[in-house]
Amino acid sequence: MTTQTRWIEIDTDAGKMPAYLSLPPAGKGPGIILIQEIFGVNAHIRDVADLYAKAGYAVIAPDIFWRSQPRVELDYVGADRERGISLMQQVDTGKTLGDLAAVAHTLRALPEFSGKVASIGYCYGGLLSYLAAAQGLVDIAVAYYGGGIQNKLELAERVTTPMLFHYGELDAHIPLSAVEQIKAAFAARGNAEFHVYPQADHGFNCWARSSFHQNASALSLGRTLQFLANHA
Repeated sequence: MTTQTRWIEIDTDAGKMPAYLSLPPAGKGPGIILIQEIFGVNAHIRDVADLYAKAGYAVIAPDIFWRSQPRVELDYVGADRERGISLMQQVDTGKTLGDLAAVAHTLRALPEFSGKVASIGYCYGGLLSYLAAAQGLVDIAVAYYGGGIQNKLELAERVTTPMLFHYGELDAHIPLSAVEQIKAAFAARGNAEFHVYPQADHGFNCWARSSFHQNASALSLGRTLQFLANHA
């Protein structure tokens, strides 16, 4: 059996949002909303979606930038990186959270879905995963080096679902002082788990980036799968 993959369209209040769907080869499984970095639902994000599908999850990776530039795929450096930053700055967060609610609804309606819905986000997607948890859109949330979470800690008390945070020790975009602020906001809540990876930088999970860190990527994947298995 092989993973079934295809692009689909998700109904939102503003039209049809493109999304990449990857289904578990063996029947049904819990759902994952896989939230992109600023580089679109590119080859790496699709590969990650397929990886989780092979682990038994029904995965949808929505095209967060669909209102500005549908199906954009960007590289990680130079003009492409600048384009990604520009597209991120054009995002209306409230509308995007509405889009993620539509993704969760679509996941739950799939015949291949059974169980709970998790969000896993990377960089900008990590922030959106946190916001989705604060909005109660998902049952479990994971944030890989989510940028800007430390600036929205007033929402931490709204996160009642289990949440997993991954950070790189050398991440200049998210210094360890910011990680400590986030830890402190969740310290008394008991629903959050934090991991900081030595010698790992921002983007350590992406094998297509120069910052890829094999040990941190493998260890964080194992921890994420265990977290999902424990809570889904």
